[in-house]
Amino acid sequence: MADLDDLREGAEFGLGIQATPEGFHVKGAAHQPWGLKDRLSRVFNPKTGKTVMLAFDHGFIMGPTSGLERIDLTILPLIEYADCLMCTRGILQSVIPPTVNKPICLRSDAGTSILTELNDNVIIDIEDAIRMNVSAMAVMLSIGDPAFEAKTIANLYKAVDLGSRYNIPVMGVTAVGKQMARDARYFGLATRICAENGANIVKSYYCEGFANVAAACPVPIVIAGGKKLPEKEALEMCYNAINDGAAGVDMGRNVFQSTSPAAMIQAVHAVVHEGLTPDQGFELFNDLKAAR
Repeated sequence: MADLDDLREGAEFGLGIQATPEGFHVKGAAHQPWGLKDRLSRVFNPKTGKTVMLAFDHGFIMGPTSGLERIDLTILPLIEYADCLMCTRGILQSVIPPTVNKPICLRSDAGTSILTELNDNVIIDIEDAIRMNVSAMAVMLSIGDPAFEAKTIANLYKAVDLGSRYNIPVMGVTAVGKQMARDARYFGLATRICAENGANIVKSYYCEGFANVAAACPVPIVIAGGKKLPEKEALEMCYNAINDGAAGVDMGRNVFQSTSPAAMIQAVHAVVHEGLTPDQGFELFNDLKAAR
């Protein structure tokens, strides 16, 4: 067991020294089996090594939140511009056409809602992921939560065990509670715990010092959009995150609550995959918005 009296904050992150890809475009997956690599290659574009995931799983704890009242009207028109869709099994089966041919990152835990204590979740049956031919499973971790930290880590560990049997990658989603600081020290801890427990992808938040967080995580990090920001600020966050080592974004509210969701997701896609600056991305957003 680590000596807690001598914990020293990391300082040598090797910034500027790229992790050796070893012939595969997804960080940390060079030694994984073929089937798992195939699924990761659906999520992460092999040409850029990046992804733009569209998250609309919010209803599993929040109900019909703004922008997700009618997923058939608000989300379906955006699907063509996303690299991967993150949703629940209920929405996938009831709303998303199987003809869209997009990789799915399936929300694979459930439990409490915003009406109660969050994070008291269990994982769903691995057979659901197999039956629906998903490309990844997403499981939340509540690092720093005295009540549910151990349970959510156990959920991730079990999901990785099950996913490994069928070569389905698992994304660890780092939750941020009311008492958790949104800083590099916390996210560095949370993302590393996800990876250490077998997550193939980590979803986290952008913060000051994020380059250290990304460098210390041996698997790709995708950035959560978080609360709705003005479009220019959201594009700046995307740009900065990619420059600091993120492998993509998993955005929801900053897309479907935008004044022009289709224009926004295309602008995000251009920033992530084509390297557009925030100014260029915002110009593209405005051009596409005006053309609609």
